[in-house]
Amino acid sequence: MTTATPAGADAPKKGAITVASATAIGVGGMMGAGLYTLVGLAATTAGVWIPVAFLVGGFVSLFSVYSYAKLGAKFPSRGGAAAFLIRCFGDGLIAGGLNIFQFLGWIIAMALYAAGFAGYARDLLPFDTPDWSGKVIGVALVVVLVGVNMIGSKLVGRSELFVIGIELAIIAIFVVASFFKADPDRFHQVGGDGVIGILFAAGLLYVTYEGFGVVTNSAGDMKNPAKELPRAMYQALAIVIVVYVLVSALIVMLLPLSGIVENQGHVFAEAGRAALGHVGFVVIGAAALLATASGVNATLFGDANLAFTVAKEGEMPEDFARGVWHSGTWGLLIAGGLTCAFVVFFPLSAVGQMASLAFLIVYGTVSLGHLRLADQTGAKRWLLWLAVILNLALFCLLLGYAIHTGPASTWITLLVVLVFSFVAEYVYRRITGRHLTLHPPRF
Repeated sequence: MTTATPAGADAPKKGAITVASATAIGVGGMMGAGLYTLVGLAATTAGVWIPVAFLVGGFVSLFSVYSYAKLGAKFPSRGGAAAFLIRCFGDGLIAGGLNIFQFLGWIIAMALYAAGFAGYARDLLPFDTPDWSGKVIGVALVVVLVGVNMIGSKLVGRSELFVIGIELAIIAIFVVASFFKADPDRFHQVGGDGVIGILFAAGLLYVTYEGFGVVTNSAGDMKNPAKELPRAMYQALAIVIVVYVLVSALIVMLLPLSGIVENQGHVFAEAGRAALGHVGFVVIGAAALLATASGVNATLFGDANLAFTVAKEGEMPEDFARGVWHSGTWGLLIAGGLTCAFVVFFPLSAVGQMASLAFLIVYGTVSLGHLRLADQTGAKRWLLWLAVILNLALFCLLLGYAIHTGPASTWITLLVVLVFSFVAEYVYRRITGRHLTLHPPRF
């Protein structure tokens, strides 16, 4: 049986992650899906008002970022939200089940990024490939990035800085070129489901902001997390919101709405073609490959650290906290393997909805639990309540949309994952003899 240790007592290497690299990890974790894989899907309900949907999603995320930044500054740890849940709800079934669910939620998000990477890779090839080749490409990406993360957190941070630098440079070129061909009158195109459609799209696009949670996992590797972590989180969120809104607006002004929906798997590359011809298609496609790969890279880093912390707390088998090769863990290997399984068995649209629903649950629950610690962290309770209410509202809207539009396997799978998380936690604690406690919230 594993002996529980205090959250955050994982002896990180101080200074391995700087504000710049933590910001890059956050941007990399967030920008891997939104612009490159979900814009077209969001357009089916938001119509031309995709930028507004991104703004709504970013607004909801802002309150969760506030909650996480306060918690991370007070309780820095490589485990991020895993350690937060333990502090908020105690070492019991609630925190344990939610931590396993969060671990699996990040896996679903990585499957989304890997599927997006595979779609752009196939489009850039000069020849046609069978449908199953996308699964092979997605799995290969995950395997390669598991190896990158095994080398250590410093390489993860440096690689994110490199990738994000190139990606933002390419986006800047696209923005400049697009201004000469953008047609504002395209915002008058008819389509979408009005205000409710924009809110549906905001719920779907929520996963594009989940990378801010990854940043908290780097707090234990910072020299001064109390100051550096909030700066990195707010900087990452601000950069991503500006990029999302600006680029999605240009996409709308470059392409007809029907074209956005029809080419939803690679709509950004099609916008690049409209702005810069075939060269633009190739360059934006290359940026998409970098963005989706960096999304897997940054999220895999956070998921491995989450597994490390959860295992040390006794909520997962202790093998998850044992190193392999340099600084990797069994949690890293398991995360990679499960990500490959989701890539193989689910399409991009399904993992997109599941990932957003999962993180709306996790982030809303963290803010709910944070209410118990508000006096310690200095957080304003009304801002935490707003985070809870807004996350719950978007969750209900997106779940209703998923149930109404189908397939049923999407939302049923997510519910199965949620139930499995708590059942697995209960069974594991019974087997290992860990004390089972529920720790009901007190606000």
